Amino acid sequence: MDQPSCKRIYVERTLALIKPNAVDKAEEIEDIILKAGFTILQKRKLQLSPEQCSDFYADQYGKLFFPSLTAFMSSGPIVALTLARDDAVTHWKSIIGPVNSVKARETHPECLRAKYGTSDLKNGLHGSATFSVAKREIKFMFPNSIIEPFPSKEATAEYLSRYVNPTLLQGLINLCKHKPQNPCVTPICFSLLFFSGLNSLKCLR
Repeated sequence: MDQPSCKRIYVERTLALIKPNAVDKAEEIEDIILKAGFTILQKRKLQLSPEQCSDFYADQYGKLFFPSLTAFMSSGPIVALTLARDDAVTHWKSIIGPVNSVKARETHPECLRAKYGTSDLKNGLHGSATFSVAKREIKFMFPNSIIEPFPSKEATAEYLSRYVNPTLLQGLINLCKHKPQNPCVTPICFSLLFFSGLNSLKCLR
């Protein structure tokens, strides 16, 4: 008999920036973010200095547009947001669309850069390129916050397989072996087993 399929959900975090040319639409953009299934974990409005922009975009150093990029990003306030949901990095990139806003209006007219951007440089929004980049960028924008380490999908799957699943399985087996005298309190029994399993996990970590 086929086992019912269960889609595993991984929660990731990514950094979103509302750039100076779109900051007046921040509330509108945040509504779109929430409707897309994201949780906004952190938010701050700030204005970066040219030096800070240079540090943030260090991977772009040496490119022809670099001086214009740092000048634009330091020209006014921005809104930095830490977003969380399953596959946050990929999903946020798909929502904001291609880098060039002019081309985005032709190929992805519904994306945020098509709606709020005006050019390749002033494209309204930023999103972390990869999982590892997101870690660095979030730490840059929120240096005083305490952020738990980002588990990769592989690390999460391994942790669940090694510690969580066996504990929960043992709890269910025990529940099946010992028929409760009062079925009405079965949920309570299961809860006790579950929290007992969590305590076991703490000892293993």
